[in-house]
Amino acid sequence: MTSIDTGPSANGRVPETWHQSWAHFTVDRRSSGYCRVTFNHPPINTITATTVAELAELVGLIEDDPALNVVVFDSANPAFYLAHYDTEHDPARTAALGLGPTGMHAWLDLLVRLSRAPVVSIASIRGRARGAGSEFVLACDLRFASYENAALGQCEVATGVIPGGGPMARLSRLMGRGRALEVVLVGDDLDGPRAEQYGYVNRAILDSELDAEVDAIASRLARFNHEAIARAKSYVDRVTLPPDGEFPPALADFFELMGRPAQQAQFARLEALGLNVDSDLERSLGRRVVDSLPDA
Repeated sequence: MTSIDTGPSANGRVPETWHQSWAHFTVDRRSSGYCRVTFNHPPINTITATTVAELAELVGLIEDDPALNVVVFDSANPAFYLAHYDTEHDPARTAALGLGPTGMHAWLDLLVRLSRAPVVSIASIRGRARGAGSEFVLACDLRFASYENAALGQCEVATGVIPGGGPMARLSRLMGRGRALEVVLVGDDLDGPRAEQYGYVNRAILDSELDAEVDAIASRLARFNHEAIARAKSYVDRVTLPPDGEFPPALADFFELMGRPAQQAQFARLEALGLNVDSDLERSLGRRVVDSLPDA
């Protein structure tokens, strides 16, 4: 467990509610206007029910902090940003997370609230962001990826389920129908340059320059007027974000398909090949997911 760093780097007062411990990430409040969240859930930064519960709480803090302008999400693991979701052999635990303030399942709720928060969210992507990891970065306002060391994708269809966190709604608006279908249906990884070309990310930045460039953007935003940021963002949100009603049906389909025996058998084959650990399968999941198919 690690606690928030609100030491000498913080300018101004930080609300006491930020002073708590987190299991799957650390929080560095670099100034009153700038917060950095670093995912750190070994071995590969999978998203679990615990991650969802913690992120939901964090999003609440972000929404309610009138001094905060920008939050950067990065990873302590250079190989894995957010690998994907891991049910930890207990899908019911995820299904039972409950509903958030929007009335949607906790995972959808925190993604929608993060997108609409009066704060700029930035995903600084080094490593792999697939499945739910991709869904998280798509919910962020800005996405910057390592040119040499990033992989993004949605490989769920290749496992017999569909993505549950709304990438069909978000990707279609970002890159158009054809490319969204390619990402969702083909299920292979996109590297940094291809992700930039498709509109998956804002920019692919040389790995050696990624941290400094993202920090410069965040530090600039941290100095701006909070209300001006919030109002400008809200007008962009009105014409670009999917309506909330587009999200729940896909998640319901995900849970229904996930419970089928054929899909459970395929996930067992994936685990035997190295799912959820730092393995060749995980490092090349977009290419190797087909190894788990019955006819492989």
